[in-house]
Order: sequence, then C-alpha cells, then structure tokens
Amino acid sequence: MMSAMGQLILVRHGETEWSRSGRHTGRTDIPLTPRGEAAAAALAPDLARRDIVAVFASPADRAVRTAELAGLTRPDAPWQLQIDPDLQEWDYGGYEGRTTADIQSGRPGWYLWRDGVIGGDAEHPGETVQQVGRRVDAVLARVRPLLPGGDVVLVAHGHSLRILTARWLELDADGGRLFRLDTGTLSTLGTEHDMPVITSWNVPPAAG
Repeated sequence: MMSAMGQLILVRHGETEWSRSGRHTGRTDIPLTPRGEAAAAALAPDLARRDIVAVFASPADRAVRTAELAGLTRPDAPWQLQIDPDLQEWDYGGYEGRTTADIQSGRPGWYLWRDGVIGGDAEHPGETVQQVGRRVDAVLARVRPLLPGGDVVLVAHGHSLRILTARWLELDADGGRLFRLDTGTLSTLGTEHDMPVITSWNVPPAAG
C-alpha cells in the first residue's frame, strides 16, 4: 500500500570535468559537461510525473543548472526553486581539486570518510563530516514538514547527499560512506511503517 507521505527526491548534479576525473569538488564552481547537461535533461520526464511540492538546490551553478535542465524551474510549476546554502558540497579544504590518488601519494592510506581533510585557504577552510552532518540535519528539519503534502526535491552533490541519506536513516554522518552516488542520478527516500528507508537509489535517466 502506498504511503500518503511524499518522498524526498535526491538529484545529484550532472557530470563536470572535475567529477569525471575524480577531483574533489567542494566550493569550486565547475560547469556541467555536455554529457552532464544531457543527463540532467534526461531526468525531466521522470520528475514531471511526480507530485512535487517544493524544490531546493545547492547554490553551486552545477546544481542550479541541473535543476533548470531537469525541468524544476519551469514558470508554470506550483513551486519556486529555493537555494539552500546548507546543501553545499563538503568543503574539502586543502584537498580541493585533488584526486584521492594524488592525496594518498603524500598521505598513504588516506580515506576521506575516516581521515577527513586539511585546512585550506579562506575560501576553502575545510569541514569535518560531522559539520556537514549538522548542515544536512538543518535541511531535513526544514523539509520534513513539507512531505505530507507531496514530494520534495533536493538538487545537490555526491557527498552532501550521501551524508543527508545517512542522517535520514538515523545513522551517523560518516554512514554516508555506504552509499555510492553517481552524477546525473535520481534517488528517493521515504518511510515504511513510519520508519525511514531508501525507496530507490542511484537511478540513471531512462534510456531514450
């Protein structure tokens, strides 16, 4: 039996040059590649079939552009896109723009979820996973009251959405390590017997 409660729809932005090459992309604004734009646009038919009541996006251009291409900013929609700074990606500090292999060359065995980041410059001071967890907790506190009215879409980033999922499931923030999330995908969070669950995960756009 379908729940009367809406679902939380998570959209990870489309591919960028940095995401394709595995470079950690926190606060640096990198545009979508043509492939990333095509994947974002291909999400539109699925999203158009859903009973959406609100849409929130990270302030990063790659997230806002994904929302636009996915049909989430159309003028006839019964909602307006809302920018939520708490949906920004993990601030990777001094590891911004670097790949895992590059970081491990100077710090063997480094693992983001366990070892965290180092401080960077003024624009990239860095965050702990717990700090990101507190940000996404604030997002969840704002969107939960909206779910009885229908679906709520969050357009954001790989790590921030993984941490948000962990917190939805009442796991510690570093539980986000368990959920691989690719660019240009759609995932849904809901409830079963009033308990938080994942209802779909990492779903790419339908072919064609």
